[in-house]
Amino acid sequence: MAPRKFFVGGNWKMNGDKKSLGELIHTLNGAKIPAETEVVCGAPSIYLDFARQKLDAKIGVAAQNCYKVPKGAFTGEISPAMIKDTGVTWVILGHSERRHVFGESDELIGQKVAHALAEGLGVIACIGEKLDEREAGITEKVVFEQTKAIADNVKDWSKVVLAYEPVWAIGTGKTATPQQAQEVHEKLRTWLKTHVSDAVSQSTRIIYGGSVTGANCKELASQHDVDGFLVGGASLKPEFVDIINAKH
Repeated sequence: MAPRKFFVGGNWKMNGDKKSLGELIHTLNGAKIPAETEVVCGAPSIYLDFARQKLDAKIGVAAQNCYKVPKGAFTGEISPAMIKDTGVTWVILGHSERRHVFGESDELIGQKVAHALAEGLGVIACIGEKLDEREAGITEKVVFEQTKAIADNVKDWSKVVLAYEPVWAIGTGKTATPQQAQEVHEKLRTWLKTHVSDAVSQSTRIIYGGSVTGANCKELASQHDVDGFLVGGASLKPEFVDIINAKH
């Protein structure tokens, strides 16, 4: 079995303008990116075309969300077909902000995953528990339910990256310890082995998100089942380059 290719996603969220993102892109284009690390930047939908045109071809671009059908009367939404038309090949789905700020259900996220994959996009599928859920000891129950809603809609796992993002660690400055991250990643891999297949469990990249920085990325990256990161705030800063090089 080939080793899992390290994957670093940057989620720019609702940040930036052409000037600041142009400067960031200039930095990334000039950065040393290891051949064995896959890098993808999640741009706001209005800047997807801009990001794809300006970023070096070796760096992928992701939309931060999409809808579950190809086209129609869905004001404000974008479809996988539109995303692909701009040359973008990835989409982030099920991010905790989509779940908890915008009220997306497991079912809707599953439908989006199915449609995005059917249209040929790669999917960064996010799961994670809230603080009260971790404190109640139901982390596994929550993340397994979220994972099942995704897995039920996946035929080809080669196009899926699973992102574990404990909600209590996103933008709070709290990071799961490398041991906490490894523990959940290992359990997720076991879940995939039991409910999908051993091969999928071995080959699927499970990445960590939640206050990843240049300072903590190396220790997180050293964990056996942590195959990369989904980075929020730090992906807008030069330290994103350090995170991309966490394995080096």
